[in-house]
Amino acid sequence: MLPKQRKREIVDVVSEENGQTVTDLADELGVSEATVRRDLQDLESDGLIERSHGGALPVTSVAEERSYSQKQVQNLEAKRAIGRRAAEEVLEGQVVFFDSGTTTMEVAKATPDVAFIAATNSPLIAMELGEHGDVKLTGGTLREQTWALVGPTGEEFLERTNFDVVFLGTNAIHPESGLTTPNEDEARMKSLMVEKAQRVVLVSDGSKLGRRSFVHFADYASIDTFVTDAVLTDAQREPFEAAGVDVVDGVVE
Repeated sequence: MLPKQRKREIVDVVSEENGQTVTDLADELGVSEATVRRDLQDLESDGLIERSHGGALPVTSVAEERSYSQKQVQNLEAKRAIGRRAAEEVLEGQVVFFDSGTTTMEVAKATPDVAFIAATNSPLIAMELGEHGDVKLTGGTLREQTWALVGPTGEEFLERTNFDVVFLGTNAIHPESGLTTPNEDEARMKSLMVEKAQRVVLVSDGSKLGRRSFVHFADYASIDTFVTDAVLTDAQREPFEAAGVDVVDGVVE
């Protein structure tokens, strides 16, 4: 396959699948991962795709909320590293809630082989954790964009339950706006998770730092531990430390 034809094929696959990993592209095209990475660099320069750590995404507007499948390939290696480190916070006998999302999914995948009660508003995470025992689902309306359960049924579940640890995801982290997300229903669910948790572990890759989204759902002071792949600058670290947050940064694959 000629380079131009291969690049057209990459754009088509990335667009059709709403994102794809370097490994999967290399397997599908029968070329090395190094070749795919070079092609992705050229395609990004031409404005035809957006590169992420570990894959590629279709070009989108800044205001658009990415789908779950797009987020799956965005900063994948970082999310796996974050998941492994965050999962160390799970102890035997705890009641642990997993927020929906691709980073919290990596936490679920890395949970230790100990007995704990799991709950989530993500059917995908529930299926992952179901291999280790019973999982409680919040119920609610399934958002196609993020595969998260939201709405009154899910909110009622959260209002009558309590958790030792919540693994919380976010779309944006800003020193003035706190934690924000594009969707009001998801923001309400996240606020209740934080309210009902004894400890909140925020898991997020560095791309979320310094960004704002539509709806506020928590302040820095609501977080107990922040796990990220980014090495925080002094300016980024200051609001976390001022709020008493234990920052675990620079985690790597």
